[in-house]
Amino acid sequence: MNDEANGTAIHGEPAYISRDDALRHAMSGDIVHLRGVVSHLTTRYAAAARGTRIHGSDLSYIRRLLTTTPGRDSVELLLRLLSEQEAAAGAAALELPLMATMLAQHQPAALLAQAVFADVPENDRLGELRTCLFHELLLRGVDLDEFPALRPGSRLHPLAWLPDRRRALETEPDFTSHSANGSASGVKTSLPAHGRLDPPTPRPTAASPLRNSVTVDEHDLIVAAAHGNWGYAEAWVFRPEHPIAPDQVPALLPTLPMDCVADLGPTGRYEIAARPVGDIWSLLFATASMGGFGGTGLYGAWGRLRAWRSLAGLCGLPFQASAGEVERRAEQHAWFHFQTDSEFFHNEIDNDYAIAALSPDGRRLAVLAATDTD
Repeated sequence: MNDEANGTAIHGEPAYISRDDALRHAMSGDIVHLRGVVSHLTTRYAAAARGTRIHGSDLSYIRRLLTTTPGRDSVELLLRLLSEQEAAAGAAALELPLMATMLAQHQPAALLAQAVFADVPENDRLGELRTCLFHELLLRGVDLDEFPALRPGSRLHPLAWLPDRRRALETEPDFTSHSANGSASGVKTSLPAHGRLDPPTPRPTAASPLRNSVTVDEHDLIVAAAHGNWGYAEAWVFRPEHPIAPDQVPALLPTLPMDCVADLGPTGRYEIAARPVGDIWSLLFATASMGGFGGTGLYGAWGRLRAWRSLAGLCGLPFQASAGEVERRAEQHAWFHFQTDSEFFHNEIDNDYAIAALSPDGRRLAVLAATDTD
């Protein structure tokens, strides 16, 4: 078929067909001509799509390679590449949160402060990269006072809700290890040897009269760390008429109407430990930032936000609560980490855990259970 007659480019650059010409042939019943147009367009479309996939894969590799290559030249070339790609096709395919976490892992903070944060151009297209990188560096213990160029970005950005300093409860964040060729990670869900509160067996089997009263908003906040990048997560909230003491929680949990403890019976595996809030935050952060089996997670910056959101939900605070309120409330709660052999959990790849949070007045008990498998 003649390219020029069909309004498509002769030398490789795509161009629109003549729609008036196509309409004229359609109105005259010339389906043979339209069949040729369809064949020509679908062939070129398939070739363009294949080219886009190949170029996209190559550009992704080059971006990762530049983040891992030491030196200012590689960082500046990465910024140029990202800016040009964003201008050409938007930011969706640029993996900016990943670029931020890889830069934080492989490049020194002093270099990043100068090359990425200083002298930002007026037509800057990489605000998301800088915002994520700020939180990645903060989580890695970079002294922000030492590098005044490091700034958290726009106050309108969702990550602006987070504290602009690493908080005491953000104790030991684990990060995925990234290279130019891939990534490796693993969420540590196992219970520690210390702080164990396993009830003796056989356990009482009488069901608790408490009923789940979780609201939609509470549920969505509690599961925020696991939502969308973990196999499955569920949440429950119980509001007893009489206060619960922390030492009552280990025996109470298996009696509650929750899938994560159903069908245990008096002797099924049920292990529980009291944990400091920092350990709970670390588990939530790893869940959100690393993701489950076969996933990538949300990386450090967005994983940090999801971990804080889950803490807020477990503490009974609304979405609009400040990070300071969440921190104060979380430090006052009693925290528990438990695992069971109930059918809720896959118990196949060590990606199963549950968290319980008891309010300081003993009048609210919230539970998050998460499971994943290959």
